[in-house]
Amino acid sequence: MQDVIIRRAHADDIQTLAEVGRATFTETFGHLYPPEDLTTFLSAAYGTDYLGEALADPARALWLVEQEGQAVGHALAGPCDLPHPEVGPGSREIKRLYLRKSVQGGGLGARLFETVLAWLDRDGPQDLWLGVWSDNHGAQRFYRRHGFVPVGEYGFPVGATIDREFIFRRTG
Repeated sequence: MQDVIIRRAHADDIQTLAEVGRATFTETFGHLYPPEDLTTFLSAAYGTDYLGEALADPARALWLVEQEGQAVGHALAGPCDLPHPEVGPGSREIKRLYLRKSVQGGGLGARLFETVLAWLDRDGPQDLWLGVWSDNHGAQRFYRRHGFVPVGEYGFPVGATIDREFIFRRTG
């Protein structure tokens, strides 16, 4: 990969985060949803209000992945809010980890993942959680290789569509 930079996002990156977030989610999952459901979800999940709150929260962190000056991925991590009875006040979550299809498969996802893990584990190993779509078998294999195991499931809303999402956990 030429000129790839993984860096913490800042308030002045909000528009770039919104654009790359919408693009990567749509590339990955857009074909699964009616247009109105996708639009509703993208407006909320990648809207400037949500992203601004996340950037201003010291308990959360966002990253941008840039290649040759263009945003090609992003990640978000922070306190866990997955619906599982063992999630506690100190539990942390990898909330988003996405790359454009054009840069997938070359190890960049693993680099971004390791960057996020280092931030989450900065005070020592933590209880880490994440949600992954039930039919995203490649991501599930990736997370299992990194010590995460499935511990539950829940319904993830994308507009009016409810996806079956698996909850994975890695104990600290």
